[in-house]
Amino acid sequence: MKIKEKSEIRLSSVLIYSLLLNSGAALMWPLTTVYMHNTLHESLTMAGAVLFIMSCFMVLGNYLGGLLFDRWSPYKTALISITTAMIPIVLLIFFHGWPTFAIMLFIYGLGEGASLTILNSYAAKVHSKSTRYVFNSVYIGINVGVVVGTTAVGYLMKFGVPVVFSVATVFYVILLLMTIFEFKVDFSHAEKHLANHKQHAEKKKNPFASNLILRICIMVFCIYMSYTLWESVMPVHMESLHISFEQYSYIWPINGLLIVFVQPIINKLGRRFNMVRQIAFGVLIFGLTFFMLIWAKQYIMFIIIMIILTFGEMNGLPSIPAWIDDLANDNEKGKYQGMFNIFMSFGRAVGPLFGGILAEWLNYSILFALAGGLIIVSMIFVLIENKKFQNAES
Repeated sequence: MKIKEKSEIRLSSVLIYSLLLNSGAALMWPLTTVYMHNTLHESLTMAGAVLFIMSCFMVLGNYLGGLLFDRWSPYKTALISITTAMIPIVLLIFFHGWPTFAIMLFIYGLGEGASLTILNSYAAKVHSKSTRYVFNSVYIGINVGVVVGTTAVGYLMKFGVPVVFSVATVFYVILLLMTIFEFKVDFSHAEKHLANHKQHAEKKKNPFASNLILRICIMVFCIYMSYTLWESVMPVHMESLHISFEQYSYIWPINGLLIVFVQPIINKLGRRFNMVRQIAFGVLIFGLTFFMLIWAKQYIMFIIIMIILTFGEMNGLPSIPAWIDDLANDNEKGKYQGMFNIFMSFGRAVGPLFGGILAEWLNYSILFALAGGLIIVSMIFVLIENKKFQNAES
């Protein structure tokens, strides 16, 4: 059957794809740590090491996905990427012992990383809406997916890991079908759109732009390294405080519901404010919540902290890809979106290992303090570099 080629990817397709892709991924992250620690009887450090290697494969997937998207075929790259992520998930239904579990995760990470970059690359090609609107919308899809996945895994784990992987397989089968029917796009129209804006691109060649983008990406690394602690060591930490894994999983719907209902309001209000200041404000709030975790002992405290964290997240994180897109020249936008994804994936790679080692060898208080401190310090360096960028622009 011949698939009709489209002139532009629909934003609705990108949003649904984002939701499903991140739902599937969110089933894996908390499951990996708890399953390896409680069922396979591996240490938190080993669980962190497995997640680290899986995320390194994701970084490789980010790079290969971006490279093949630019130099080969976006459509074929998308098909290969989602198939590579789906096959190990199917196999894990039947083979989930040690070390098969870890090996399948590594293959999955390669496909997942490539798929995430492909998603962002397709989103950057949507010209029917502003870049800031597109990436803010994608962010809502990402976080709803995280909520769906983390909430579902808390419930599904009671029925055993084969059931979890069966549900994840359903997500990836739908994604494969969506890729086949929705992602065959002729980007020549988009290239003409970019050609019409060459003068605008030339105006953006600021010598401090690349340094600023690098510092933003380092901040992204620190943010996601810390955020991943909520998906990796936090379930074990909360269980040590006699808070069940199922209770832990119920925290995520709070995050998701706030993003679904409040994020659109923040997006509208945010248009009245400077994007950089809004990002800095949000990242500051986000970073401070990790210091609050030091004193959290009761379940209600974790819920309150998640609410505050989500408020910071909604203000600080969604517009970061749009900021990078705004700073980059038109002929380098794909390169820097790939760079953003690589630093995000590498942060997710380091987070579980960083968290596992510090939790076992030191304590959770030091872990949370370091996580919050790194976010705030990296943000300060971004603001310093942004000042240089603005001075060069004026």
